Amino acid sequence: MRLVLLLISGFFLSLTAFAQDDFLAKQYFDDGEFTKAVGFYEKLVERNPRRTDYAEGLIGCYQQLERYGDAEAFLLKKIEDKYAFPIFYVELGYNYKLQNQEEEAQRYFQQAVAKIEENPNFGYGIGNRFQKYALLSEAIAAYTKAMELNPDLNYNYQLARIYGEQGNIAQMYQAYLQLIYEGKASRNNVLRNIDDFISEDPSNPNNGILKRALLQNAQKNPDVVWNELLSWLFVKQKQFKSAFLQEKAIYKRNEASSLDRLNTLGNLANENNDVTTAAEIFGFIEENAVDEVTKLNAQLNLIDIQLLQTDGKTLDAVQKRFDRLMANYGYQNRTLQLQIAYSNFLAFKRNEAEPAIAMLKKSLEQPLGKYGQAYIKLALGDILVFDQRFNEALIYFSQIQKSLKNDVLGQEARFKVAQTSFYKGDFDWALTQLKVLRASTSQLIANDAMQLSLLISDNSLEDSTQTALKKYARADLLAYQNKTGEAILALEDILQNHKGEKIEDEALLKQAALHVSQNNYEAAKFNYQKIIEFFSSDILADDAHFALAELLEQQFNEPEKAKKLYEKIIYNYQDSYYFPQARKNFRRLRGDLVN
Repeated sequence: MRLVLLLISGFFLSLTAFAQDDFLAKQYFDDGEFTKAVGFYEKLVERNPRRTDYAEGLIGCYQQLERYGDAEAFLLKKIEDKYAFPIFYVELGYNYKLQNQEEEAQRYFQQAVAKIEENPNFGYGIGNRFQKYALLSEAIAAYTKAMELNPDLNYNYQLARIYGEQGNIAQMYQAYLQLIYEGKASRNNVLRNIDDFISEDPSNPNNGILKRALLQNAQKNPDVVWNELLSWLFVKQKQFKSAFLQEKAIYKRNEASSLDRLNTLGNLANENNDVTTAAEIFGFIEENAVDEVTKLNAQLNLIDIQLLQTDGKTLDAVQKRFDRLMANYGYQNRTLQLQIAYSNFLAFKRNEAEPAIAMLKKSLEQPLGKYGQAYIKLALGDILVFDQRFNEALIYFSQIQKSLKNDVLGQEARFKVAQTSFYKGDFDWALTQLKVLRASTSQLIANDAMQLSLLISDNSLEDSTQTALKKYARADLLAYQNKTGEAILALEDILQNHKGEKIEDEALLKQAALHVSQNNYEAAKFNYQKIIEFFSSDILADDAHFALAELLEQQFNEPEKAKKLYEKIIYNYQDSYYFPQARKNFRRLRGDLVN
């Protein structure tokens, strides 16, 4: 029994010693103490001759210590083994390369590649080892040979990365596209890699190479995947008309396809102000949709585009379209979006709050779920605020807030409670609501809550009567009611009669935004410049920098001046909400590749 215990004890002591040697070898190697590491690796290799990680550690130590002869002797012995790992041929070749013995290096590299003929599965290990030493041509040879010998193997991902490192963009694209076509890799992952080489500029050479590659593949092997990828590229380049042509082809080739892709494209075109293409897309959806809700959404999008023209004739035409839609769909719980859109049109475009309120109250009589009720009540509350029926609006917003307490929609309702209280002049209650919302899960709500909270608190300290703040609240309500001219005049009153007060920069920023909405760009530019000049250390300085940069770029065609403003945000306002977009815009204007 004692002998057994001694044997067991000895075994565990041996394991402990072995584990310690393993730990120390790696630790010394990582710390660059190769003289100490080599002794441990020699012992580990002697005890475990088939462990490749120990062999590689020992070779690495020899090479770091420039003991190339020892590494050579060790590797020559290794490759004599009947079951030698093919990577040792690469290691031996690399050992010669370190000594500038190029011919010997190439001889063993070629032997490594030849080993793939014995077993194509060796291709990955050998190619990967070549990549480790930046031997890219040799890695390509290894991967390619393995794929030729066994078509089931796919190393296009590795090849694409190598071609990219070599600057061989065309072959890189082809390797990535082959992966997508064969379904051997996640399309999103592959497109993320391609994304690093293209930009929004269609004239970028890399964009042109990708477009040609896609067209060539489409000619050789017609498949809907090439249309999808061309559409993706055109969207990247903001060429929505070209993307639409591809999406129509996709839809027509696949009878089972939905119109979701086209709907997404229409929204993207609209967001990027290509309203002509957006109207064509939504018109196509309207004509081809079988599902009533899909058709209705397309029709509502077309109305939104039509409303970009706000003359009397347009409003009359839109009202007739709404009347026809209501006659067709009526009051259904699956078409709430129509009832909300029509009521908003009546209130905010035609200044007819009463029929809009009546419509939404009738909508509430339908059997609705809590989310359906919340959407209707939210729209109803907005129109009641427009009609200055604040207390009634607060009731509806509070009901949503209670029924959807932890939902984003509930948080939006809470913000509307705060905003309505602000319009009403109940600043203390507004602040109470806003303090909760500053931790909202929605970044947009949290940001809006922060700004309104600071506006109230900053302008309540110096002026206990809150005179200027009440004027600002009135101006903000006028803007909400689409009484833009009156709102601009109300803000001008603040700027003239409350100079030097905290609210001045807020009034300048709000007034500038209203000037932009009326295409009065010079006046907006003046306001933004004034904030930058006199309030550069205040909280709205980054807002002014970003807004002025966009104005200069989009309306005044002064990209260099815009670039300088974006740069100031990057260096001076790193915690700004606008920082990510400012950095992207700056890089784009500088000519960088921007995804």
